[in-house]
Amino acid sequence: MTTAGTAALVRRPDGSTRATLLELLFDVIFVAALALTSTLLTENLSWSGGAKVLLMLTAIWWTWSVTSTTTEFYDPQQRPIQAILMIAMVGSVGMAASLPMVTDGHALIFAVAYVGTHVLRGIILITSLYRQRHRAATIRASRFLFWFVVSGVFWISGAATGDVNWTLWTIAILIDLLSSGARYPTPWLGRVPIDQYERTTGHLGERYQQFVILALGDIILVPTMRVSRTDLDGDRIVALFCAFAVMLLLWQVYVFRAGELLEAGAGPQSGRPARVAPYTHLVMLAGVVATAASFDLVVSQPTGNTPVRWLVLLVGGPVLFVLGRALFTLLVSTDVPWWRMACLIVPLLVLPWAGEWPPVLVVVAVALGLAGHVLIPGAVRETTPGLRMRRPGD
Repeated sequence: MTTAGTAALVRRPDGSTRATLLELLFDVIFVAALALTSTLLTENLSWSGGAKVLLMLTAIWWTWSVTSTTTEFYDPQQRPIQAILMIAMVGSVGMAASLPMVTDGHALIFAVAYVGTHVLRGIILITSLYRQRHRAATIRASRFLFWFVVSGVFWISGAATGDVNWTLWTIAILIDLLSSGARYPTPWLGRVPIDQYERTTGHLGERYQQFVILALGDIILVPTMRVSRTDLDGDRIVALFCAFAVMLLLWQVYVFRAGELLEAGAGPQSGRPARVAPYTHLVMLAGVVATAASFDLVVSQPTGNTPVRWLVLLVGGPVLFVLGRALFTLLVSTDVPWWRMACLIVPLLVLPWAGEWPPVLVVVAVALGLAGHVLIPGAVRETTPGLRMRRPGD
């Protein structure tokens, strides 16, 4: 039975959906980690290097996503939840700081920061909820902790020697992603009830919006930091303007044209947005990191021929973001503006000749294709809006 004390920790259905200042600080620290991920991608520009960066990006994103889900179910104004946020901040700093050193014998720092964040969160939640005799919430937290301990064995084992065993780390991140998709099936405890995904409030939708908007800022931040260490000539100015334009266009795709993550009434698929958002937003986030990395490369060398690996980032980054947003729309409402997405073919059509173009001209073509996707008239809203409200009495 829920006690009066439990209500102080578990978020009330009619409570405030506004993010706290500590949550916003939490976002800023993670966005800084994304900027370092973009820089790391430019330094490891190969298929194998990109796959390794994607794995670490997924770990960083999963830490943010699971922690934000925690602040959705529990009141972030309470001390235990604030402690969880602070631990996640420390963990993100540890992961970010160790990113450049993961392949240099310091992989254990990244693994301990990731696993420690999730395990400590589970211990704090279970201890606090058990004291308050909230059985349902304790079981929910126990499911999460069980699977992060399982994956943690592979994370730590894969870094125990100092060097990364990428096979073990791949198994670890797959355990994290697949266990979440399967609703954390746990021995003797079962899976997370589907109705719990239907009780999310506008708070979780707002958290995703805030994070994506902050992450988009990396598209202009990363190349600006590069320009500050080089000469600012006309070509680099054009590249920066293109970066700014692409950032705004992707913002339009996410927030305005493609619909927002807002509150909505109950319905048969009301829990679906909360379940698919972490995965589809990971695709969008990979697009942001790739786009920021591509502009980092362009401002460092705006003229000359464009290498094939650069083309993959220049064109693939924005396309990946739009496809991730379309995938979210498709999974939520099945209403996707396919005819408008045809504009994304424009950058793809120039690929056979783009290798002979200067990089700054390629980014202009990408910006024009993205502008066509955004500016062609269409429906005001292309997706069923957002993460559902808790129903009264739940």
